[in-house]
Amino acid sequence: MQTPPPKPTAAELDLLRTLWRIGPATAKQVHEALLADRPDASDATVLRQLQIMHGKGLLTRDESQRSHVYAPAQSQDALQTHLLKDLIAKAFAGSGKALVLAALKGHVSKKERAEIEKFLHGDEA
Repeated sequence: MQTPPPKPTAAELDLLRTLWRIGPATAKQVHEALLADRPDASDATVLRQLQIMHGKGLLTRDESQRSHVYAPAQSQDALQTHLLKDLIAKAFAGSGKALVLAALKGHVSKKERAEIEKFLHGDEA
């Protein structure tokens, strides 16, 4: 049986979102990309977090260059799907319908609702 991927913390998700956006990068590149959203993040903290995430299996690391290049071990879609399945199982007793109904109660704009209806009617794949 395959071991499920580790669940990232909120801070790790921030770094993963950055890497999904910019692609494989060195710690310095990740730090620079993070500065707009987290000006308090130090380069040493980012490097340490990347190392921890690599150790947990959340990131891959290319060590062929002097500056190691980090990349997410999973695609954004794959990780979101895994986290969503876990959330549905734990918080909604395994019911995807319950999750969707909860999400639709006040968490969806009129525009998003129209996009969802279009998707449900098969107008969008």
